[in-house]
Amino acid sequence: MNGRLAFTTADVVQALSKSVPAVRAQLRRLKKKGHIADPFRGFHVVVPPKYRRLGCLPADQFVPQLMAHLNEPYYVALLSAAAYHGAAHQKPQLFQVMVPKARRDLRCGGVRVVFVARHDMRDTPVIERNTPAGVIRVASPAATALELVGYPERCGYLDNVATAVAELAESIDGEALEAEARRAPVAWVQRLGYLLALLEQNELAERLDDVLATSTVFVTPLAPWKSSAGAPRDSRWHIAVNTNVEPDDV
Repeated sequence: MNGRLAFTTADVVQALSKSVPAVRAQLRRLKKKGHIADPFRGFHVVVPPKYRRLGCLPADQFVPQLMAHLNEPYYVALLSAAAYHGAAHQKPQLFQVMVPKARRDLRCGGVRVVFVARHDMRDTPVIERNTPAGVIRVASPAATALELVGYPERCGYLDNVATAVAELAESIDGEALEAEARRAPVAWVQRLGYLLALLEQNELAERLDDVLATSTVFVTPLAPWKSSAGAPRDSRWHIAVNTNVEPDDV
């Protein structure tokens, strides 16, 4: 396929001018030998020798091509995005991708791609990073920090989230954080502000004070999966502190 590492069944049919059954049979033989893998039905990747034990290309080398094939917007998100920004302490064993609607996770050899749905993700600021197979879209540091507190169950819960935020902090631009916070759910802003204050990232926390000053704010639980009955209140962030957060030393 002219040096391409990702291709579709239709691409091969067109390139070889063979029937679909003949192409599928040929692809099955290549897959059995470990030369290719199928992350998605009808979508294939070449598996170079150095990745044969993995049984697939690394996710960052095929996800952009897969999402183009599916004609769906995406960006690398949550702990996977944090790792791109230098917060590798909590690097996940799976690859987290934000999409606009729910999509089934996929496995390819030892690679697992997890899709997370956010309906307004098209407005999220992203940056582009180079990979050996091209360019990949990654949520900005500010957007990543807010999404980490928005989806804590997807990120190993709040101790992991706080550790990642601590590592992300030096990459977050205060003005960008304030701009992104103004479109994020208010509860995310409250939780992130609480964590930033806990981590003594005071300049960034003050940016979120400014956002909440012009928002309608209600008391929100720090851990949304736990009851907040009887939990102490943090008056600055209007947070019901219903769990203790203990980030790792970074």
